[in-house]
Amino acid sequence: MSNTWGENVKLTVFGESHGPVIGAVLDGLPAGETIDWNEVKREIGRRAPGKSSLTTARSETDSFTVESGFYNNHTTGTPLCVVMKNENCRSGDYEELQYLMRPGHADYAGTIRYKGHNDYRGGGHFSGRLTAPLVFAGAVAKQLLRQRGIVVGTHVLQIGSIVDMPFNPLGEKVERLQALTAETLPVLDVAKAPLMEREIAAAKEAGDSVGGTIETMITGIPAGYGNPFFDSVESRLSHMLFSVPAVKGVSFGDGFELAAMGGSESNDAFYYDTDGNVKTRTNHNGGLNGGITNGMPITFKAVIKATASIAKAQETINIKTKERAVLSVKGRHDPCIVLRALPVIEGAAAWTILDILLTQQS
Repeated sequence: MSNTWGENVKLTVFGESHGPVIGAVLDGLPAGETIDWNEVKREIGRRAPGKSSLTTARSETDSFTVESGFYNNHTTGTPLCVVMKNENCRSGDYEELQYLMRPGHADYAGTIRYKGHNDYRGGGHFSGRLTAPLVFAGAVAKQLLRQRGIVVGTHVLQIGSIVDMPFNPLGEKVERLQALTAETLPVLDVAKAPLMEREIAAAKEAGDSVGGTIETMITGIPAGYGNPFFDSVESRLSHMLFSVPAVKGVSFGDGFELAAMGGSESNDAFYYDTDGNVKTRTNHNGGLNGGITNGMPITFKAVIKATASIAKAQETINIKTKERAVLSVKGRHDPCIVLRALPVIEGAAAWTILDILLTQQS
């Protein structure tokens, strides 16, 4: 089981949804870095559930303890280990799911892969609960990146049929990107927020769920970072992003829309600005050429599928009796996972960019 990711700064996540704890080990952080733990708590709070009718009622404080790697208000350069207690678990909600395979979940695939020894409660190690340590790591990475002039921002681009306006591909103000982190449903067109909330509420009322798209922008990263082919910036980001549960699509810049463009349109023409800096007139390629940063903002979109656990009856199988079955998932589940996935995507991107940055600088 591969739970470690990174080249220069490595991230290991551990635990299960209904086990005693979950956590992470952040290895390779530079010594002497300061970390604002209150800001980390705020970032983790963005992912925590139970705050509104738009998320699951499971209440998790996501309080954490740092067990190593930080002393006298600075990183020590040794592995930084964080532990989070699991709270408000109702494992009884999952008793019948030991043999009933939930459609859209990893139950069947995980049972086959681990010969029936996987922890099925709440999805076990496959659960979105494991994204909390990823947000912790991303919160640390965001602070280190910001000290180097690099900022990561996200917003909800789409929920169901409701679509927000996209980021300005040539760049957004840092203040605007940072302000989005304070919003429960961060959008650029505020008129779209209540429409998205209505879409989520309708899905919940119908015993169903709804998916969406998250758009991310990374500003301040200079040209020349990344490698061609297997270690391209797109490759590294995609590898990390597809590790996040429910992510089913990633595209950079204009993504699939590039298929309908001619080269004269999709090529981003270069020019020198008044300060002599190299810029591009457009940013259809999302700030990346040949897998390497070109100095423009990195932009990408991540598609989040609808929450797999729904109250609607679904056809499935019982692997004990080897018979057909009908399942209506009980318990507490998000009618839309997009809102809580947003800081996860942001954190995953921040950790990846930090690794690329420090690897190349070393």
